[in-house]
Amino acid sequence: MSLQQAGFPAIYAVNPKYTDVFGIPCYPRVSDIPGVVDYVIVGIPAESALELLDDCAVKGVRAVQFFTAGFGESGITERAELEQTMLDKARQGGFRIIGPNCIGLFVPKSRLVNAGSGPMEPGPVAFISQSGGHASFFPADGGPRGLRFSKVVSYGNGLDIDDSELFHYFASDPETEIIAAYIEGVKDGERFKAALREAASRKPVVIYKGGTTGAGLRAARGHTASLTSSVDVFKALCRQVGAIQVDDFDELIDVLVALRFASPRPQGTGVALVGAGGGPSVLASDEIEKVGLYMPPISRETKEELLQFLPLAGSILTNPIDAPTLATSQAIGPTMRVLSRLPEVHILIYHLGFHPIGGLGGGRFASPDFLEPTIDAMKKVWQESGKPIVLAVRPGLSMEAMKEFLAIQEAFVNAGFPVFHSLRQAAVAMSRLVAWSETRRSVPGES
Repeated sequence: MSLQQAGFPAIYAVNPKYTDVFGIPCYPRVSDIPGVVDYVIVGIPAESALELLDDCAVKGVRAVQFFTAGFGESGITERAELEQTMLDKARQGGFRIIGPNCIGLFVPKSRLVNAGSGPMEPGPVAFISQSGGHASFFPADGGPRGLRFSKVVSYGNGLDIDDSELFHYFASDPETEIIAAYIEGVKDGERFKAALREAASRKPVVIYKGGTTGAGLRAARGHTASLTSSVDVFKALCRQVGAIQVDDFDELIDVLVALRFASPRPQGTGVALVGAGGGPSVLASDEIEKVGLYMPPISRETKEELLQFLPLAGSILTNPIDAPTLATSQAIGPTMRVLSRLPEVHILIYHLGFHPIGGLGGGRFASPDFLEPTIDAMKKVWQESGKPIVLAVRPGLSMEAMKEFLAIQEAFVNAGFPVFHSLRQAAVAMSRLVAWSETRRSVPGES
């Protein structure tokens, strides 16, 4: 049904028990289909896999994706041997196998979707995932943050097409500008290292490695039959090749948002923090400097310039810049313009207090009266200064607050700004981006 809803042009059903499935003609075997068949999605018992592959060879199929599980990841020797026989048949039949134990491909440009999928508008981010669940939900989770995808590949056990081959492919894919990956373990360390080095030398690569604890290692072996490596070795490899390693799935999305929308890329660690809310501004300052960014103090001259349009009472004018009027569009633009001119400031962050949106705001932050002039003012500062502007907005905790938050997020994302859901997330993502920009220049072969 997902393929039908996405408008994929040619779909055939195969099941000897039926002649029609969801309004689509159903055939007993793949070889009985009258049209050309490029890609086969398999959801039959593992025991029937070999017979199906023989039929695919007869039909001249180019790729077979096994959603079916119960192969090598089961830990049963006979099932691992079955995988090897499957690979032999693929080699003899001239086709490739994706999986087994995976949800396959999501390619928006071709209208090829999986069970979860995401925005159908193509974009520059590729995602390689050993997990089918992550491949299913990641595009949908990243969509509201502005992420759009060239291709998403869930490869499961990686019997034939694996992470190394996919890194090689995306390194040269003209539709991909940023590569993201969820990896549990690799089967050939040297081959993986070469592929990762190639990809990271050409494009930003962001990796979240699963299976970093004892429990996680056991789960990874049972999930995709992964041979997990030392966490320290994996971290060292990422540092050597210039890949960005992240610590969780939310951070993976955050770093991709930073890479995609925090432009131009910051030329240093200096941050100017602007917002309304004294306590949150203090806590935010701690979060920023904890991750290695720097909040330079402002001079007396800059403070006097800010006092021309910000009130003295109730304000913090030291960086962070906090004032009651910074919850209004009239003060945001002039404040950010003054700060953007400081050579020691490389990143500007605006926050909305970090109290849940929808409480004190009463809905006004989501109104066009606030959003339109605020976005216009920020865009002008962004264009004039050539420095990235980052938004940090906390999701609301009530239905009303969440609606306001989503409206704010959508408006800023559509305007091309990176939006993060906490100051900590913004700080971590931007620190990763700054560190990557600095280390990339030191990677062998990079200029």
